[in-house]
Amino acid sequence: MNLFYRRSDILRGALIYSSGDTIAALILNEFSIIRVIGIILIGATFYAFEIPNYFSWIDKKVGDENTTSKSLKRTLLALLYFNPIWIARHLLFINVFKGDLSAINLYLLVIGLYSFLLNVPISFIMNYLIQNRVKLKWRFTASAIFSALMAIYYAMSEVLFK
Repeated sequence: MNLFYRRSDILRGALIYSSGDTIAALILNEFSIIRVIGIILIGATFYAFEIPNYFSWIDKKVGDENTTSKSLKRTLLALLYFNPIWIARHLLFINVFKGDLSAINLYLLVIGLYSFLLNVPISFIMNYLIQNRVKLKWRFTASAIFSALMAIYYAMSEVLFK
């Protein structure tokens, strides 16, 4: 499998993820320029590399036929990617950039689990649409926009589920 890391994904990841997290930080009165820069770096590196390549792998693994079975497989594989561990990792990044290292513990996994379970219906629908209605070229952008909205929820999950 050929991996790719495109300039367009780097820019979109940096801008879209940081915008969602910045909104969350402002709502929670946790805004800091270090956090913004940190999430820009995470969006431009980890997310801009991982997500487009994973979506490409889904297409190769499942195929692009629009049968009900294959549509559900694409959706479930996308949903599995954005799992409680992914959410906990995102919260870990937020806490690192907030400078709150004491908040980095196994309870982030519990918060990730609660957050994941509560948003499964919405995530299922959105991942279905992204994986089955959006062309591969634009899936990372669509997913990033959805994830930016979810980043607000994830950041607030730490407050909601503590």
